[in-house]
Amino acid sequence: MSIEIEVLNEDASWKLAEPLYDAIWPPEVVAGLPWAGITFAHADLRVLVQDKAGDIVCHVGIYRRLVTWNGQKINVGGIGGVLTRADMRNHGLATIGLNAAIQTLRHEDSVNWAILFCASDRGPFYMARGFVPFEGDVYAEQPEKGRIRFDTLSTLVHDVKRNAPTRGTIDLCGLPW
Repeated sequence: MSIEIEVLNEDASWKLAEPLYDAIWPPEVVAGLPWAGITFAHADLRVLVQDKAGDIVCHVGIYRRLVTWNGQKINVGGIGGVLTRADMRNHGLATIGLNAAIQTLRHEDSVNWAILFCASDRGPFYMARGFVPFEGDVYAEQPEKGRIRFDTLSTLVHDVKRNAPTRGTIDLCGLPW
């Protein structure tokens, strides 16, 4: 299998990623998910994995954010929107995309660690790739609701330039991803 990996900024990449999102998470599917109704941030960068025909078969979003952890401001990188086209799953493409995202964050001077949110049944997949559970409280912003405790999805963290904390309180200081 021949693939190509690109890391593009959000403006240049959404139109490329949108068909994959629509195929995997159409509105009728999203409506039945625990995170239906949650407003998520848009990725700052996107890792796009293409097959030899140029079709996007995997996506990983990268988010840059100044958050607070136990009241201390810290720069983190978010990982979200990990999607692989159904017929391309189980070929390691999500792992390739995740590795590219973590490597991209390692090149960012200010990013200390990464945060990822996922359904609880997906946790083992990410933990096998170096993420560890965050056992604290997470807060995020939501339109019309303000600051909320964000516990709809599991929170996992990954070391980037320093050890990621596994306890405490994280305030995303904005929308979740």
